[in-house]
Parts: sequence; structure tokens; C-alpha cells
Amino acid sequence: MSEPTYVPPEVWTWEAESGGTFASINRPIAGPTHDKELPVGKHPFQLHSLGTPNGVKVTILFEELLAAGHSGAEYDAWFINIGEGDQFSSGFVEINPNSKIPALLDRSGEVPMRVFESGAILMHLAEKFDAFLGPKEKRAELLSWLFWQMGSAPFLGGGFGHFYAYAPEKYEYPINRYAMETKRQLDVLDRHLAENTYILGDDYTIADMAIYPWYGRTVEGNSYDAGKFLSVHEYTNVIRWAAEVAARPAVQRGRMVNAARGEPHEILRERHDASDFELRTQDKIGQAD
Repeated sequence: MSEPTYVPPEVWTWEAESGGTFASINRPIAGPTHDKELPVGKHPFQLHSLGTPNGVKVTILFEELLAAGHSGAEYDAWFINIGEGDQFSSGFVEINPNSKIPALLDRSGEVPMRVFESGAILMHLAEKFDAFLGPKEKRAELLSWLFWQMGSAPFLGGGFGHFYAYAPEKYEYPINRYAMETKRQLDVLDRHLAENTYILGDDYTIADMAIYPWYGRTVEGNSYDAGKFLSVHEYTNVIRWAAEVAARPAVQRGRMVNAARGEPHEILRERHDASDFELRTQDKIGQAD
């Protein structure tokens, strides 16, 4: 298949929106586009996010912490509409200068603390509550898999997902390039999970919470409707692991928070109290972890 050849100019300039579905929010500069303060709820943790894989990582951890009895982990989850540019407000940029969700304001201490980047938020909360970190002798393994996810997911999302699902034109080379890398990553996980119940062996940790929203949802067929294209049925160990993680009530709740699409019972646009789940979860989620 022949494709047109792009000849880069000597100096790149930003002349028009580019990026297909997300073109209106792509720009080569940082900083706020408008003034708007962020709302503040009653709980120690203020999360400003969206139910994308990176956002879901954090809401899963919050719900797991609460289910494990850490009452100090109560949180408000505010909906950030990235399609409307909410992440470029002055209030959001104050918390995350990179203008990406999720962004967390930790108000549990004397001085509010901002935390951005999903992996950093997971580590911050897990260390704060000394939970879901696995045994200390496996801390290097935990960090290795957490950093693996942070470094690998852009190939699945911004790489494969963009060119397969969102780019304004479909070209063979980038789709093949990123499909190959996505399948390689799934094979990495599948080989590891052939010998481990969870990412850290028998211990369920933030590594599972970080990896599941990206790769677990992929083998479930929920990433870009590309399950058949990627032959995800081949990764039987990832499928087994994903099913175990998905069956956890806290994971089911975490997936609902800040969700932008799905059936009504699957969406909790904002979360400010545990009771917010009641009407949506009574037929779908168990009563306790």
C-alpha cells in the first residue's frame, strides 16, 4: 500500500488545528487559556479528573482504600471535560502545569499539596496510607511495573489508539507500527501473568490498578473497539487477570467515577459521598469487598 510522503519543512510552525478528534485541544504551548477557579468539596482529597484509563487508576485506588477501611481517604471527584478545555483553566493549571488529567489536591495536611501524573498520585496515596504496596522486599518490582505502565501506555493510547481510531486519515505504517508494539506489550504481560496471580505475585497492588485500565480493558474489548483487530483472545493469562480485577466491587465503583460514556448505571459523573453510588450500583455491584 503506497502512501503520500510528507516532507517536513525546515522549521515547524503551528498553522492549523491538527489531531483529528482531539484537534481543538491540541496546541504547542502550555499555560491557562482562561480564568476559572476549581470547586472545593468537603473531603481531604480533591480529585479533578475524567474517566479515561489514567483517571480510572486513581478512582480505583480511592475506592479500594475506602473499602479496606481507610476512612481518611474520602474524596471529592470533580468532572473535567477535556473536550471543552476544562484542563486549561487557571485553577487546573495551578494543580497540574501539564494540563492533563488526573490532578489531585491533597488537603489532608496543614498545607495543601498538589500531585499530578497518575503514577505519582498512586504512589503518594499508597504511601500515605501504607496500603497496596506489596511487601517491602518487592518494592523494586512494584516500581518497575508501575514505571513500565507509565512508559508503555502512550504506545497503546497516543500511538495505536490515535492512528487506529482518531486520526483523520488511516495510514498503514503507523497503525501497523503501533499495533505490533501493543501486541508485544500484551505478550509481556501475558508471559508474566502465566506465573503470577497479580502483577506482584499473590499481592494485589497499585501496579494492578495502574495496568488494568489500559491493558485489562483492552483484552475486555473496550479499547477503541480493536479487540478483534489485535486478536486479544490470544492473551489468556491477561484475560484471566483482568476478569479477577474487574470483579472487585471497588474497581467497579472506580470505573464509574467521572465516566463520560456508558449506560446510566455505569456513570457517576461526580462523586462526593459513598452514597452517590447507591442508585446506580444496586443491581450491578456487591455490597462489600
